[in-house]
Amino acid sequence: MSSPIIRVTDLCKDYETALGPFPVLKNVNVSISAGEYVAIMGPSGSGKSTFMNILGCLDKPTSGEYVLDCHPVAELDSNQLAQIRNQTIGFVFQGFNLLTRSNLLDNIALPLVYAGTDKKVRHERARVLLEKVGLGKYPASMPNQISGGQQQRIAIARALINRPRLILADEPTGNLDSKTSEDIMRLFAELNEEGITIIIVTHEADIASHARRQVRFLDGRIVHDAPATEAPSRAEAETA
Repeated sequence: MSSPIIRVTDLCKDYETALGPFPVLKNVNVSISAGEYVAIMGPSGSGKSTFMNILGCLDKPTSGEYVLDCHPVAELDSNQLAQIRNQTIGFVFQGFNLLTRSNLLDNIALPLVYAGTDKKVRHERARVLLEKVGLGKYPASMPNQISGGQQQRIAIARALINRPRLILADEPTGNLDSKTSEDIMRLFAELNEEGITIIIVTHEADIASHARRQVRFLDGRIVHDAPATEAPSRAEAETA
Protein backbone atom coordinates (compact mmCIF):
# COMPACT_ATOMS: atom_id res chain seq x y z
CA MET A 1 0.00 0.00 0.00
CA SER A 2 1.25 3.51 -0.78
CA SER A 3 1.88 6.35 1.66
CA PRO A 4 -1.00 7.80 3.72
CA ILE A 5 -3.28 10.27 1.99
CA ILE A 6 -4.95 10.85 5.38
CA ARG A 7 -3.35 10.84 8.81
CA VAL A 8 -5.34 11.82 11.89
CA THR A 9 -3.68 12.05 15.29
CA ASP A 10 -5.44 12.59 18.66
CA LEU A 11 -8.32 14.33 16.90
CA CYS A 12 -11.02 15.84 19.12
CA LYS A 13 -14.12 17.83 18.23
CA ASP A 14 -16.35 19.63 20.72
CA TYR A 15 -19.51 21.57 20.02
CA GLU A 16 -20.41 24.48 22.26
CA THR A 17 -23.77 24.19 24.01
CA ALA A 18 -25.56 26.16 26.71
CA LEU A 19 -24.23 23.63 29.21
CA GLY A 20 -20.65 23.90 27.94
CA PRO A 21 -18.53 21.92 25.44
CA PHE A 22 -20.09 18.69 24.17
CA PRO A 23 -17.48 16.19 22.92
CA VAL A 24 -18.35 14.56 19.58
CA LEU A 25 -14.96 13.08 18.63
CA LYS A 26 -12.55 11.86 21.30
CA ASN A 27 -8.87 11.24 20.57
CA VAL A 28 -9.39 9.69 17.16
CA ASN A 29 -6.30 8.18 15.50
CA VAL A 30 -6.40 6.71 12.00
CA SER A 31 -4.27 6.52 8.87
CA ILE A 32 -5.65 5.83 5.39
CA SER A 33 -3.31 5.01 2.53
CA ALA A 34 -3.76 6.24 -1.02
CA GLY A 35 -5.81 3.71 -2.97
CA GLU A 36 -7.75 2.31 -0.01
CA TYR A 37 -11.51 1.74 0.03
CA VAL A 38 -12.83 2.44 3.52
CA ALA A 39 -16.31 2.39 5.05
CA ILE A 40 -16.91 4.64 8.06
CA MET A 41 -19.69 3.12 10.13
CA GLY A 42 -21.56 3.73 13.35
CA PRO A 43 -25.00 4.49 14.76
CA SER A 44 -26.59 7.93 14.65
CA GLY A 45 -24.68 10.28 16.97
CA SER A 46 -21.50 8.21 16.93
CA GLY A 47 -19.43 10.98 15.32
CA LYS A 48 -18.99 9.48 11.87
CA SER A 49 -20.54 12.38 9.94
CA THR A 50 -18.59 14.96 11.95
CA PHE A 51 -15.44 12.99 11.18
CA MET A 52 -16.28 12.98 7.47
CA ASN A 53 -16.84 16.75 7.52
CA ILE A 54 -13.39 17.22 9.04
CA LEU A 55 -11.82 14.93 6.44
CA GLY A 56 -13.47 17.03 3.73
CA CYS A 57 -12.15 20.28 5.24
CA LEU A 58 -15.75 21.39 5.80
CA ASP A 59 -15.23 21.57 9.57
CA LYS A 60 -12.26 22.00 11.90
CA PRO A 61 -11.25 19.85 14.87
CA THR A 62 -11.04 21.34 18.34
CA SER A 63 -7.64 19.75 18.84
CA GLY A 64 -5.35 17.16 17.32
CA GLU A 65 -3.72 16.99 13.89
CA TYR A 66 -5.13 16.24 10.45
CA VAL A 67 -2.68 15.78 7.57
CA LEU A 68 -4.24 15.49 4.10
CA ASP A 69 -2.06 14.56 1.15
CA CYS A 70 1.05 15.65 3.12
CA HIS A 71 -0.53 19.02 4.06
CA PRO A 72 -1.19 19.81 7.76
CA VAL A 73 -4.72 21.15 7.34
CA ALA A 74 -4.52 23.52 10.33
CA GLU A 75 -1.77 25.46 8.55
CA LEU A 76 -3.80 26.11 5.39
CA ASP A 77 -5.61 29.39 4.77
CA SER A 78 -9.15 29.63 3.35
CA ASN A 79 -7.94 29.86 -0.26
CA GLN A 80 -5.71 26.80 0.12
CA LEU A 81 -8.56 24.86 1.75
CA ALA A 82 -10.88 25.80 -1.10
CA GLN A 83 -8.28 24.63 -3.61
CA ILE A 84 -7.94 21.27 -1.84
CA ARG A 85 -11.72 20.82 -1.73
CA ASN A 86 -11.90 21.57 -5.45
CA GLN A 87 -8.89 19.61 -6.68
CA THR A 88 -7.94 16.86 -4.22
CA ILE A 89 -11.38 15.79 -2.98
CA GLY A 90 -14.53 14.78 -4.82
CA PHE A 91 -17.73 14.90 -2.74
CA VAL A 92 -20.78 12.68 -3.19
CA PHE A 93 -23.80 13.31 -0.97
CA GLN A 94 -27.02 11.43 -0.22
CA GLY A 95 -29.16 14.21 -1.71
CA PHE A 96 -27.34 14.44 -5.09
CA ASN A 97 -27.30 18.30 -4.93
CA LEU A 98 -27.76 18.76 -8.67
CA LEU A 99 -28.75 22.11 -10.17
CA THR A 100 -32.34 21.67 -11.29
CA ARG A 101 -32.12 24.32 -14.05
CA SER A 102 -28.93 22.96 -15.61
CA ASN A 103 -28.68 19.95 -17.89
CA LEU A 104 -26.63 16.88 -17.01
CA LEU A 105 -23.56 18.00 -18.94
CA ASP A 106 -23.46 21.37 -17.17
CA ASN A 107 -24.06 19.77 -13.78
CA ILE A 108 -21.02 17.56 -14.24
CA ALA A 109 -18.89 20.44 -15.52
CA LEU A 110 -19.81 22.81 -12.67
CA PRO A 111 -16.57 22.47 -10.62
CA LEU A 112 -14.59 23.43 -13.74
CA VAL A 113 -16.61 26.64 -14.00
CA TYR A 114 -15.34 27.60 -10.55
CA ALA A 115 -11.82 26.66 -11.63
CA GLY A 116 -12.08 29.02 -14.65
CA THR A 117 -11.70 26.24 -17.22
CA ASP A 118 -12.60 27.02 -20.83
CA LYS A 119 -16.15 25.97 -21.74
CA LYS A 120 -15.06 23.68 -24.59
CA VAL A 121 -12.58 21.87 -22.36
CA ARG A 122 -15.01 21.39 -19.49
CA HIS A 123 -17.73 20.06 -21.80
CA GLU A 124 -15.27 17.63 -23.39
CA ARG A 125 -14.29 16.29 -19.98
CA ALA A 126 -17.92 16.17 -18.86
CA ARG A 127 -18.90 14.13 -21.93
CA VAL A 128 -16.19 11.58 -21.16
CA LEU A 129 -17.56 11.20 -17.64
CA LEU A 130 -21.14 10.94 -18.88
CA GLU A 131 -20.02 7.93 -20.90
CA LYS A 132 -18.14 6.54 -17.89
CA VAL A 133 -21.25 6.52 -15.71
CA GLY A 134 -23.42 5.08 -18.49
CA LEU A 135 -25.42 8.19 -19.40
CA GLY A 136 -23.60 9.36 -22.50
CA LYS A 137 -26.83 9.56 -24.52
CA TYR A 138 -28.41 12.17 -22.24
CA PRO A 139 -26.19 15.29 -22.07
CA ALA A 140 -29.11 17.69 -22.60
CA SER A 141 -31.51 15.99 -20.18
CA MET A 142 -32.50 17.76 -16.97
CA PRO A 143 -32.13 16.18 -13.51
CA ASN A 144 -35.91 15.79 -13.10
CA GLN A 145 -36.01 13.68 -16.27
CA ILE A 146 -33.85 10.86 -14.89
CA SER A 147 -34.13 8.43 -11.97
CA GLY A 148 -32.59 8.81 -8.53
CA GLY A 149 -29.89 6.28 -9.34
CA GLN A 150 -29.02 8.12 -12.53
CA GLN A 151 -28.90 11.39 -10.60
CA GLN A 152 -26.41 9.85 -8.20
CA ARG A 153 -24.31 8.72 -11.17
CA ILE A 154 -24.27 12.33 -12.37
CA ALA A 155 -23.21 13.43 -8.87
CA ILE A 156 -20.36 10.92 -8.97
CA ALA A 157 -19.31 12.13 -12.42
CA ARG A 158 -19.30 15.70 -11.09
CA ALA A 159 -17.09 14.56 -8.19
CA LEU A 160 -14.63 13.11 -10.72
CA ILE A 161 -14.41 16.11 -13.07
CA ASN A 162 -11.33 17.60 -11.37
CA ARG A 163 -9.63 14.18 -11.27
CA PRO A 164 -9.44 13.99 -7.46
CA ARG A 165 -7.25 11.57 -5.56
CA LEU A 166 -9.92 11.09 -2.92
CA ILE A 167 -13.71 10.65 -3.00
CA LEU A 168 -15.74 11.22 0.17
CA ALA A 169 -19.26 9.81 -0.06
CA ASP A 170 -21.77 10.48 2.73
CA GLU A 171 -24.60 7.90 2.70
CA PRO A 172 -24.41 7.79 -1.13
CA THR A 173 -27.13 5.13 -1.43
CA GLY A 174 -29.43 6.43 1.31
CA ASN A 175 -32.15 7.53 -1.13
CA LEU A 176 -31.88 4.56 -3.50
CA ASP A 177 -33.48 1.15 -3.78
CA SER A 178 -31.39 -1.96 -3.20
CA LYS A 179 -30.71 -2.78 -6.86
CA THR A 180 -29.70 0.77 -7.71
CA SER A 181 -27.54 0.88 -4.58
CA GLU A 182 -25.67 -2.18 -5.81
CA ASP A 183 -25.08 -0.48 -9.17
CA ILE A 184 -23.66 2.60 -7.45
CA MET A 185 -21.41 0.49 -5.24
CA ARG A 186 -20.06 -1.34 -8.30
CA LEU A 187 -19.20 2.04 -9.79
CA PHE A 188 -17.29 2.99 -6.63
CA ALA A 189 -15.41 -0.32 -6.81
CA GLU A 190 -14.41 0.40 -10.41
CA LEU A 191 -13.15 3.86 -9.42
CA ASN A 192 -11.15 2.35 -6.58
CA GLU A 193 -9.61 -0.17 -9.00
CA GLU A 194 -8.43 2.83 -11.02
CA GLY A 195 -6.50 4.05 -7.96
CA ILE A 196 -8.88 6.58 -6.42
CA THR A 197 -9.13 6.48 -2.64
CA ILE A 198 -12.78 5.93 -1.63
CA ILE A 199 -14.21 6.70 1.82
CA ILE A 200 -17.93 6.18 2.37
CA VAL A 201 -20.04 6.92 5.44
CA THR A 202 -22.85 4.42 5.87
CA HIS A 203 -24.93 2.81 8.60
CA GLU A 204 -25.79 -0.14 6.35
CA ALA A 205 -23.70 -3.29 6.77
CA ASP A 206 -24.42 -4.54 3.24
CA ILE A 207 -23.14 -1.28 1.75
CA ALA A 208 -20.07 -1.28 4.00
CA SER A 209 -19.28 -4.84 2.90
CA HIS A 210 -18.25 -3.49 -0.51
CA ALA A 211 -15.32 -1.65 1.08
CA ARG A 212 -12.04 -3.36 1.82
CA ARG A 213 -11.71 -1.86 5.30
CA GLN A 214 -14.27 -0.90 7.92
CA VAL A 215 -13.81 1.74 10.60
CA ARG A 216 -16.60 1.79 13.18
CA PHE A 217 -17.35 4.71 15.50
CA LEU A 218 -19.21 4.57 18.79
CA ASP A 219 -19.66 7.52 21.14
CA GLY A 220 -17.00 9.54 19.34
CA ARG A 221 -14.30 6.89 19.38
CA ILE A 222 -13.06 4.29 16.91
CA VAL A 223 -14.00 0.90 18.33
CA HIS A 224 -13.21 -1.25 15.29
CA ASP A 225 -10.72 -0.83 12.44
CA ALA A 226 -10.00 -3.89 10.33
CA PRO A 227 -10.38 -5.42 6.87
CA ALA A 228 -14.00 -5.91 5.85
CA THR A 229 -13.51 -9.67 6.10
CA GLU A 230 -13.02 -9.19 9.85
CA ALA A 231 -16.17 -7.10 10.40
CA PRO A 232 -17.74 -7.60 13.84
CA SER A 233 -21.13 -9.20 14.20
CA ARG A 234 -24.13 -6.96 14.88
CA ALA A 235 -24.11 -7.94 18.54
CA GLU A 236 -20.37 -7.27 18.88
CA ALA A 237 -20.73 -3.91 17.15
CA GLU A 238 -23.54 -2.83 19.47
CA THR A 239 -21.59 -3.77 22.63
CA ALA A 240 -18.13 -2.55 21.50
